[in-house]
Amino acid sequence: MQTITEFPNPVVDLEHVWIKMADGTRLSARIWLPEDAEQNPVPAILEYIPYRKRDSIRLRDETIHPYFAGHGYAAVRVDLRGSGDSEGLLQDEYLQQELDDGLEVIRWIAEQPWCDGHVGMIGISWGGFNGLQLAALQPPALKAVISVASSDDRYADDVHHMGGCLLGDNLSWASTMFAYNALPPDPELVGSHWREIWMQRLEHSGLWLEQWLRHQRRDAYWRHASICEDYSALRCPVMLVSGWADGYTNAVFRMLANLEVPRLGIVGPWSHKYPHLGVPGPAIGFLQEALRWWDHWLKGTDTGVMQEPMLRAWMQESVPPTTHYRQRPGRWVGERSWPSARILPLRLRLAPHQLLPETAENDIERRFEPRFEPWAEPKPEPNEASQYLHSPLGLGLFAGKWCSYAAAPDLPHDQRQEDGGALTYDSSPLKEPLEILGNPSILLELSADRPVAMVAVRLSDIAPDNKATRVTFGLLNLTHRDSSDAPTPLEPGRRYRVRVDLNNIGYAFPAGHRLRIAVSSSYWPMAWPAPESVGLSVYSGSSMLTLPARPPATDDAETGHFGPAEGAAPSASQMLSPSQHSWRVIRDLETDVSTLEVINDQGERHLSGPNLTDSTKALEWYSYYKDEFDSPYGETLWERSLTRGEWRIRTRTRTRLTSDSKFFYLIAELDAWEHDKRVYSRNWDYRIERDLV
Repeated sequence: MQTITEFPNPVVDLEHVWIKMADGTRLSARIWLPEDAEQNPVPAILEYIPYRKRDSIRLRDETIHPYFAGHGYAAVRVDLRGSGDSEGLLQDEYLQQELDDGLEVIRWIAEQPWCDGHVGMIGISWGGFNGLQLAALQPPALKAVISVASSDDRYADDVHHMGGCLLGDNLSWASTMFAYNALPPDPELVGSHWREIWMQRLEHSGLWLEQWLRHQRRDAYWRHASICEDYSALRCPVMLVSGWADGYTNAVFRMLANLEVPRLGIVGPWSHKYPHLGVPGPAIGFLQEALRWWDHWLKGTDTGVMQEPMLRAWMQESVPPTTHYRQRPGRWVGERSWPSARILPLRLRLAPHQLLPETAENDIERRFEPRFEPWAEPKPEPNEASQYLHSPLGLGLFAGKWCSYAAAPDLPHDQRQEDGGALTYDSSPLKEPLEILGNPSILLELSADRPVAMVAVRLSDIAPDNKATRVTFGLLNLTHRDSSDAPTPLEPGRRYRVRVDLNNIGYAFPAGHRLRIAVSSSYWPMAWPAPESVGLSVYSGSSMLTLPARPPATDDAETGHFGPAEGAAPSASQMLSPSQHSWRVIRDLETDVSTLEVINDQGERHLSGPNLTDSTKALEWYSYYKDEFDSPYGETLWERSLTRGEWRIRTRTRTRLTSDSKFFYLIAELDAWEHDKRVYSRNWDYRIERDLV
C-alpha cells in the first residue's frame, strides 16, 4: 500500500469525543476533520464497530479515516456501547440497543456545525452489517452506505451456520468477542471510573456462545436485523464489497439481485480485509473508489462511478493448491446487471466416478430451467447406479477456515488429502478453457441411514499432475432440506432430492484440466459433525451439477481500472516481540487422536500515539478420537494485555465445546488481573440440547 502524507485539506484529529445517548450513556468517538470544516461544513462518514479504536485496530483506522478527512469529509469512528472506551454493556451482536444508538449517532453527527447534514456509513464485517441494518431503518441523514464483507441474512449466511450446519467458526468468533468484551476502557480517556466500567463488563457482558447455541434453527432471533426479511426497507444507495477467500461473498450477489436501490458490487481475490489491504492480492485503490462513491452520493459530483458495471469481479486463474497466496493471478470482469443474461447454465450429470454432459447438445446456449424440483418425490430409474458413502469423521482437517483472515495459512490445502473419504466425480479433460461466475449448485438424490445427517460438496480444479485446488464448496444439514425455520428429521432409507448451493465464485479452468465434485458426509472442523456416524447412498444417475458458465466478453478489458492501493500514514508503532501464525494438523497414531492446532499470536507492540503497549495471543484446538462421533471438541484460549507505565491489566478467556448424540456441552472461564493480582474470575458450564444439528 502506498502511504499518502499530503492531502488537499489539512486534517484535525480529535482523539476522544463523547456522544451522549438519550439514556445518559456516553459513546466514545474519534473524529478527523478538514481543518476548516466548522467554517465550511462537509459530509460525514461513520464507522461504528466494537473493535477498540484506541488500540486494537488503531493503525488500520488511521489508514482510512484521515484519508477521507483529507479529501473533504468528516470521518467519525465510534466504539459501540460497551466496547472500547464507550460506556454501557455490549451483550450480543446487532441488538436493538445498538441500532437505536446508531440512529442517535447519525442524528448527532448531522447536527454538528462541521457537518452539512449528509452522512455515509462504511464498515467491514460488523460495521458492514450494521451499516445495512441502520440504512433499513431509514434515518433521514444517512444518504449512502459502503458495506464490506457483510450479510443480509444472519442465519443462513454468517459465521454461525451454513446450510443449517453449525460452523466451527461459530466457536472461534464467539471466543474472539469473549476476549474483546473482557477488556477495560483506557483510564486516560474515561477517567477514574474505568475500573467500575471494567467490572461491569466482566460481570455482565455474558457468554455469547451460549445464546447462539440455543438458536439452532432460523427463528426470530436470527431474523432480527436480517435485512433480507424486507429488502424494500433499504432505500439509500449501497456499494457491496467482498473477496473470494472471505466468508461473505454470497451476500454481494444476493443483494445485487434483490435490492431496488442504486447499487454496485466489487468482489476481489481477498480474504476478510478492506481491499486496499487485500490479501491475497492484488489489492486495489479502494479508498479512491470509496471517494468516487461518496463524492457522487454525498456531494452530488458526477464522478462516473455509476457508469461502472453493477458487478466488477476478479476472475481467478488456476493455481496449485496451498494454504496462503500473496497474489491470485486473474483479471477483472464486469456485468452490467445481476443476475446477468450472459451467465448460462452448464449442466453435468453424475455417473459413478464421472461428470458427464447432460446431453450431446451444447447446453451452455440454453437458459436454465430446473430439471428437477427439489420437493418432488423421486422415482427409481431402471438400472440406476447408487454409491455408498461413509466419510471418516476427520474429513475436513485440510479445509481451511470458513472465513479466511490471511493472517495464518488458513486456505484449503491439496484436496487429494480429503478426497479419499468422499465420493468423487471427475469430468474429462477440458478441450477449451471454461470460466464460471456465480453460484454453482448440485441436485443430489440420496438416502441416509440416520435421522440427522449432513452433506458437504466440493468443486475442485484437477491439474494434469492431479493436484486438486478447491474452487468452492457448499454444506447442507439434510434435516434443513426444505426449511431452516422448521427442520424435520430424515426417514432412514427414504430417498430425497436435495439442492446444495455452493459459494459464489469466479474461476477460470484451463484447457486440459478436469473438474471434480467430491461429496462427503462430514467436514470437521469446518462444520460440527452429525450426532451419530452416518452412511449415505447417492443415486448418481439422478443427480446433476449446474455451473454458471460465462462466455468471454469483449468489454472485459474496460473493467477494473482501479488505482493503486493507498492510504494515510498510521502513527508510529514498534513491535516488541514477533507475531506467529500457524496451522498444524497433528495425528497421534499411538492414541488415534487427530488435532488441528491454530496459533494466532499478534505479538507485543507499543503504540506511540496513546503510549500504550498491547499484546494478543489466540490459540485454538479442534480434535477428535478415532471415528467416534461423540469425541469432537473445540477449544480456544485468548490472552490479552494492556500496559502504560504502572497501569497493567491482562485477561485470559478459555472456551471448550463438546457434544454427544443429544447435547452440546459448553464450558468457559474468564480471569482478569490488575498488576499481578487476579481481580475477577468466573466459570460457566452449560448443557444445551441438540436440535436436529
